[in-house]
Amino acid sequence: MALRAGALRFNTDSMQLELYDGNQWTGILATSAHLQTNSTRGLSFSNRVSDPTTVETIDLVNIDTRGDATDFGDISEGNQNNGDACGSRTRAIYAGGKGPGLTNVISFVQFAQQGNTQDFGDLVEGARRVSAASNSTRGIFIGGNDGSNSDNHIQYITIASTGNTQDFGDAQQVVWDAAAVSSATRMVSMGGKSPYVPFTPNCDYVTMASTGNAADFGDLPSNLAGSCTMHSSTRGLFAGGSNPSGSTNTILTITITTLGSATDFGDTTVQVGGSPAGASSCTRGVVMGGIYSGSYVNTISFKSITSSGDTLDFGDMVQVGGSRNGTSNGHGGL
Repeated sequence: MALRAGALRFNTDSMQLELYDGNQWTGILATSAHLQTNSTRGLSFSNRVSDPTTVETIDLVNIDTRGDATDFGDISEGNQNNGDACGSRTRAIYAGGKGPGLTNVISFVQFAQQGNTQDFGDLVEGARRVSAASNSTRGIFIGGNDGSNSDNHIQYITIASTGNTQDFGDAQQVVWDAAAVSSATRMVSMGGKSPYVPFTPNCDYVTMASTGNAADFGDLPSNLAGSCTMHSSTRGLFAGGSNPSGSTNTILTITITTLGSATDFGDTTVQVGGSPAGASSCTRGVVMGGIYSGSYVNTISFKSITSSGDTLDFGDMVQVGGSRNGTSNGHGGL
């Protein structure tokens, strides 16, 4: 039987667990967020403080505890509001955006070193609201709004290096403002907006170690865009966002390792639209900022990823704002 990407083996010569990436066996490092930074760090990139005012802030929270966010640094490449983020154990990646013109810039920071972003490379073209996820090796970006409503590209980078994206394949449809989760082997991108309907319930997935077009994963129970995500290695959560009726406080869940539609998993404390940021360890997720009752908020809430239920108060962001995008050095893709 031919090997498939995602297969695992234990190499008795090197005494290391290895993953087949579709071309070769690569070692899996036994690292953790605590070995890197003494905590699971969640970052929130960019911030719309009012319409149309945005600031290039990066907020930092310790997901393992509770408390207010602190200032991490700024996005120094500019025009990157409404991008999206993903990360490895060591690096956080932020891609695309608009402010005011569309940008194709990809920037990064080191989780262990607070400060401003550095240039990483470029997307194929300028786009905002791409859908991003990662494992310990690759960052993958699906779709985005390129200004012509025609972007169904899937692109990828190798996080440990720098450089421009490479072609991965195509999404099932043109989509932006979708939300993505990942295991070590699979990325699932859910919902979003398209030129055909204001919101979509469609869900795509790709095998991260290979390349190729996205396939159908399942559906959301309703059309949805702008959710934030939290995920373990097996479960993905999608919290808040907007639907045709306005903001929502629903938390949805999927099992990343199988195909199927999302189901209800609890509620956020308030209806949170305006693209809040999400970040997580493998056991706890946080929802940062967004819009509640038409106003931008600075609230942070959290919940367990392992059991259903509503969010609880965590603390506050540095300032109010939405159009945020989050990632961590301890999510389920790592």
